[in-house]
Amino acid sequence: MRLATVLVLCSLFLGVSGDGLYSFFREAVQGTWDMWRAYQDSLEANYQNSDQYFHARGNFEAQQRGSGGIWAAKIISTSRNFFQGLLNQYYFRIGDRGLESLQATQKAEEWGRRGKNPNHFRPEGLPEKF
Repeated sequence: MRLATVLVLCSLFLGVSGDGLYSFFREAVQGTWDMWRAYQDSLEANYQNSDQYFHARGNFEAQQRGSGGIWAAKIISTSRNFFQGLLNQYYFRIGDRGLESLQATQKAEEWGRRGKNPNHFRPEGLPEKF
């Protein structure tokens, strides 16, 4: 637990730009909210093959906030990927299919964090609301 705390604090201080700590934290909170909103939309849409789109969109919107948003998106995505991979490997034994899905999601998240259009992953027929 101490190691995790130290890593988070170090990454916070290394990620702070010239705008200052307040701006960085505000961007991080806004980026976290963007990620949460994309997650909620994915639950509401409940649309087949739309996971990559919502992951890309959440990371894209968080990235638009600035360095704090990018930091929040990386922390959230990395944590989710770690725990999902852990569950897949040790509890569900999904195998290669689960690994392929995880890698595809990581690609979409990175796509969004680079500022590329998340509609690249948008499935056909997804309602315009999303």
